[in-house]
Amino acid sequence: MLTYFFTLPTALAVALVALGAACTCGAILWALLRTGMAWRLATDIPNDRSLHAAPTPRVGGWGIVPVAVAATLLLAPSLWYAALGTAFLAAISQIDDRRGLPARVRFAAHLIAVVGLVILFPANAPWWVLVILAFLMLWLVNLYNFMDGADGLAGGMAMFGFAGYAAGALLSDHPLPELMWSATAISGAAVGFLLFNFHPARIFLGDAGSISLGFLAGALGYWGWRGGVWPVWFPILVFAPFIADASITLARRLVRGEKFWQAHREHYYQRMVRSGIGHARTALTWYGLMVAGIMLALVALGRSVIFQSCVLAVWIAVLGAAGLFVELRWRRFQSTLSDN
Repeated sequence: MLTYFFTLPTALAVALVALGAACTCGAILWALLRTGMAWRLATDIPNDRSLHAAPTPRVGGWGIVPVAVAATLLLAPSLWYAALGTAFLAAISQIDDRRGLPARVRFAAHLIAVVGLVILFPANAPWWVLVILAFLMLWLVNLYNFMDGADGLAGGMAMFGFAGYAAGALLSDHPLPELMWSATAISGAAVGFLLFNFHPARIFLGDAGSISLGFLAGALGYWGWRGGVWPVWFPILVFAPFIADASITLARRLVRGEKFWQAHREHYYQRMVRSGIGHARTALTWYGLMVAGIMLALVALGRSVIFQSCVLAVWIAVLGAAGLFVELRWRRFQSTLSDN
């Protein structure tokens, strides 16, 4: 069966994997909503830091994770650890969604999953490089969770980001088909989730979904670098809007001596929604940034170091200008409120 499947033209095969993942994820989430089970598994109750007003099920991970894990084990068996690590983190995060867990317990789970990946599948690099990459993967796990706060945002970033991974794994000078299949399935599952999450959202991602997607983004990015599919900057550029927003916001909170792990409404995307741009336009704006960054990353693959450095410099400048625009708009919005 699988042998026949892989003889199909690549474009058709990719489309079938993505469509199958989207339909399966969508069917799971539809069933959870239809039966009322979604409300019993985990519900997000609005508070003063929320961008929504009504209680909403946090069960997106129940659709995305099973599809991502099953597809990876079936189509990309060499990535078995990424699949099992995702299932492990989803289980721990579901407990957190349902009952709440101490931050140290959550972080210990993240550490086990990431360190296990690096130890079991070490790259041919100095130990200190692997330590830095493990730290960056831990940050990606958590920042994905931080950035899950607006309708359609985190799901859209998964859809485009993993599609970018799939394209990179296919177009690279050293293509890795299994990486492409896994990333394609995850991107497709995100499409199924977005059917219920784009504004107005009927389902939220939840920690079981956001933590899992963050781990997969880091694990697949590391796998591609380890296998020579792409340079270390490629995953960073693909998810640059997410990384930039979360990192700058964290740095500001640390400078002010605030507890960065506590919920807040200071991210750029939150300020966009609160200043009147709204959930849908905010998500679409981020989609545009994401697509542009992915296209630049793909164009830079296989080019000279000078060309790649220029691309990175240009994109950093673009994201900086976008952040400045949001900051100025936010200040004008606040001044309007104070005048009233």
